[in-house]
Amino acid sequence: MKQWTAFIAFLFLSISLSAQQRYGKELYEKEVFVSTQGDSLPYRLLRPEVVKPGKKYPLVLFLHGAGERGNDNERQLTHGGQMFLNPVNREKHPAFILIPQCPQGKYWGYVERPRSFTPSNMPVGQEMNPIFRAVKELLDSYLTMPEIDKKRIYIVGLSMGAMGTFDMVSRYPEIFTAAIPICGTVNPNRLSAAKDIKFRIFHGDADDVVTVEGSRGAYKALKAAGADVEYIEFPGCGHNSWNPAFNYPGFMDWLFKQKK
Repeated sequence: MKQWTAFIAFLFLSISLSAQQRYGKELYEKEVFVSTQGDSLPYRLLRPEVVKPGKKYPLVLFLHGAGERGNDNERQLTHGGQMFLNPVNREKHPAFILIPQCPQGKYWGYVERPRSFTPSNMPVGQEMNPIFRAVKELLDSYLTMPEIDKKRIYIVGLSMGAMGTFDMVSRYPEIFTAAIPICGTVNPNRLSAAKDIKFRIFHGDADDVVTVEGSRGAYKALKAAGADVEYIEFPGCGHNSWNPAFNYPGFMDWLFKQKK
């Protein structure tokens, strides 16, 4: 009897938590952006709980990983979506949060999935692909809003999204104040352009999907260029280093205190 009672209580709690998460995600406005080239980009938007007249707010561009690609405008909230909904975070760090969704078969930052994630083999000099150009146009459309503090524009990405983060800050370093790439990789020769951006880089040393050398090389290159950069490596952690990264002490505080 006790076992059944415990099971029912657990089931009720699970259903309750699931309902809370679904309700929370509804706080993200569901939108579709159409680029000047006609490409459709699903995205979600979380606004500050209260937008005060005359006040400016930071903006975070969040780039998901390859597993969350699609066109349902839902899956991109899988990792990180709840973090921005945390009531403490929303109260302490009111901000606009943009979370676009990459279509299946496409890739943030590159024309196609790089054949090798070894830093020295990562592409250099590619034109921006159409879907990532749509992300840039989406970002630009929000940067024109008077409510946005252009001195506090942040970008966060995990895995494929971290590669997109490195790519975006290398192309448009003048836009961004701070960047947090998690378990990503990049050709380090590209990063000198981003030396004025503040970085916190995370990776697990047991990552068997994206080599940890990607983040180690990025840290070394940024440090050599004179950038303000921190590198946090999690011993024994595999590819899902976004979990300990999101729970790293001061993760949100560090991001939102950065200003140009």
